[in-house]
Amino acid sequence: MMKIGDGACATSVETLYHDNHLWLQGWLRRRLGNAADAADLAHDTFVRLISGSSPGHFNTSAEARGYLRTTAKNLCINLWRRQEIERAWLETLASYPDQAYPSAERQAVVLEALHEIGTMLYALPPKASRAFLLAVACQATDDQVAAELGVSSRMVRKYVAQAMLGCLKLRARQTVAELRQEHEI
Repeated sequence: MMKIGDGACATSVETLYHDNHLWLQGWLRRRLGNAADAADLAHDTFVRLISGSSPGHFNTSAEARGYLRTTAKNLCINLWRRQEIERAWLETLASYPDQAYPSAERQAVVLEALHEIGTMLYALPPKASRAFLLAVACQATDDQVAAELGVSSRMVRKYVAQAMLGCLKLRARQTVAELRQEHEI
């Protein structure tokens, strides 16, 4: 039994890494078509394992690989979502006149905010995220959103409220993490 998170952690993680890192990196490279991203995500997969987000033990090598593959697959999905948001942002920037082009710092701030909102929206049910986008980003009325989604105006308000609550919770978690980081330094 491979244990993670107890006194034998270093040896077990080392063995797990030794036995599976090249396999995982190859699996990711085939999935992503990019060796650099594959190396980064393989590394991130093992960081998650070491950080204690793993189930705690693996009874077989196949079980360990299953955990690694699932974690890596989720990291791939996150990467693709991030890339999708970045592509949309770059397309938006391309439409700006040169004199109105935001500074690199402003672009980074906006892109990070878009990533945060994207993360929150992906965590919501599809109708709630769609209602939020239509109502807030597209400035559609409740009746217009209701017609688009095939729900009542009252349900639209509930969906938008659910999304706004999600935004607030995400921001609160980030603030707590920032405060923890400040106090650790």
